[in-house]
Amino acid sequence: MRKSVVAIVGRPNVGKSTIFNRLVGERISIVEDVPGVTRDRIYSSAEWLHTNFNLIDTGGIEIGDEPLLVQMRQQAEVAVDEADVIIFMVNGREGITAADEEVAKLLYKSNKPVVLAVNKVDNPDMRESVYEFYSLGFGEPFPISGTHGLGLGDLLDEVIKHFPDQELEEVDDDTIHFSLIGRPNVGKSSLVNALLNQERVIVSDIAGTTRDAVDTPFTKDERDFVIIDTAGMRKRGKIYESTEKYSILRALRAIERSDVVLTLIDAETGIIEQDKKIAGYAHQAGKAVIIVVNKWDTVETTEKSMKEFEEKIRVHFQFLDYAPIVFLSAKTKKRTHTLIPKVLEASENHSKRVETSVLNDVIMDALAMNPAPTLKGQKLKVLYATQVAVKPPTFVVFVNDPELMHFSYERFLENRIREAFGFEGTPIKIYARRRA
Repeated sequence: MRKSVVAIVGRPNVGKSTIFNRLVGERISIVEDVPGVTRDRIYSSAEWLHTNFNLIDTGGIEIGDEPLLVQMRQQAEVAVDEADVIIFMVNGREGITAADEEVAKLLYKSNKPVVLAVNKVDNPDMRESVYEFYSLGFGEPFPISGTHGLGLGDLLDEVIKHFPDQELEEVDDDTIHFSLIGRPNVGKSSLVNALLNQERVIVSDIAGTTRDAVDTPFTKDERDFVIIDTAGMRKRGKIYESTEKYSILRALRAIERSDVVLTLIDAETGIIEQDKKIAGYAHQAGKAVIIVVNKWDTVETTEKSMKEFEEKIRVHFQFLDYAPIVFLSAKTKKRTHTLIPKVLEASENHSKRVETSVLNDVIMDALAMNPAPTLKGQKLKVLYATQVAVKPPTFVVFVNDPELMHFSYERFLENRIREAFGFEGTPIKIYARRRA
């Protein structure tokens, strides 16, 4: 049975993200005093009195006709639909507003338990102002302060009272986590929606629409996955808002939490320098990588188009020569079915182990094919090798002198290992060590 789900809902700028971060114990949601900064739903786990639950921070519900505001409202509505309990947050300093009343109307229709939280009640003198919120019709309002962490215990006591009776479960260790990275507007959110067959994240033609990393679990062919859609990463010189800086840090953290990273390239605009820098983050982190060429439907193709584009990728992304390349269109869903099998294969290779005896047979055959070089009159002697880690597969080669292991020969050994055992989609690390 799944864990209970709590959604924090309210108009913009009432402190939802601050409370969310307090409850989950880390700075996940973007916090900035600008209405509408949090645009997508954010998921994380939280715990209160030994009860684990999933918490959703939503974009503020704001009544208006602007396309982005309409979508933000839709996102909040989906979060409310997913939630078992809703925390309706209002601003104690401003009193009841027309927007609060509109949110209340939305929540009436949900038929879900609603706990009313009056935020920004930072001192006892302000408690009398809380009583007016009874008129919203959700029972006792709970005064809290996100800034000082006051009143959260009483609020959570009330929240967990409304949890349905069910067993709690943790995410299985076999679950494959994969993230999507790339510069803004390459179609990451569209690809998430195509894979999930639902409008899970906001899709817009405005570059940089997704600022938060959004975790979404799903099951495909009896395998469990968690897909992490990250904010588009811009060049440092183009980061004007502090929120964009948080987005890059979050994207890097998303890479660290991933088993497999999909680095997206826009087929329409082609490869640019920023694409290589972004892909480099995943490579440096030692993650399995798949290069995804999106918007393939926008390119006039011939029989050779795909091969020619792949050759360009191999030239520009030489450090990712192990990464498979998938061409698709998130918009039309053409070839999207080829992606998950590649994710599964890359994840399995990322955690693959090789028997020491078989590994050494391959190493000895490699030495016979291409004897170790001589440097400054000394000859490198490779004694034996063993695998010491996975994610990524890491090998230690014991030699007479590590200084004699030239990069080119190390690369030769890596290629022989790949030929023998596959490892498509994952980097391999090789370390030369002197035998004790």
